[in-house]
Amino acid sequence: MINECLKKISEGGTILYPTDTVWGLGCDATNEEAVAEIYKIKNREESKSLIVLVDSLEMLQQHVLVPQKAIEILENTEKPTTIIYNNPKGIAQNIINKEDNTLAIRIVKNEFCESLIKAFGKPIVSTSANVSGNPTPKSFSEIEKAILDSVDYIVNLHQDKIATKSSTILKIDGEDIIVIRE
Repeated sequence: MINECLKKISEGGTILYPTDTVWGLGCDATNEEAVAEIYKIKNREESKSLIVLVDSLEMLQQHVLVPQKAIEILENTEKPTTIIYNNPKGIAQNIINKEDNTLAIRIVKNEFCESLIKAFGKPIVSTSANVSGNPTPKSFSEIEKAILDSVDYIVNLHQDKIATKSSTILKIDGEDIIVIRE
């Protein structure tokens, strides 16, 4: 499974995969054409940014300056937590929020995702597997046919699992921590 995912995302393809939260659409987060394909699959405007997954604090620090406050939050949270960082680098430009030059990134805590990202050596996109405006599917069986038909590879893992949570989303602005989603 991981080898097939690696092959597809290395070629600029898209995958449908289980994350530490919900089923996600993914691709190489450094490849603008692949990111554009995710937007097309979701029927989503490119002005709405996506979440990126990394496998470690070290990989995170390759792409953003990580404030000490963020490190403390990440070290002390049990729930999947996405943090919006300023001035990302080494990431596809069409994934970055154009208004304020920010990017939402989560250090994933999921064996499959960690193994995939570690083997790939670069961040991958993670956005819910739904057409924009439609409800986020809580299980594989709820994923729309249009999504299933649009991706290059579907991971055959945990397809019976029901998602019970989305990630917490925080934005650190100077000394302030802003909760975007609990």
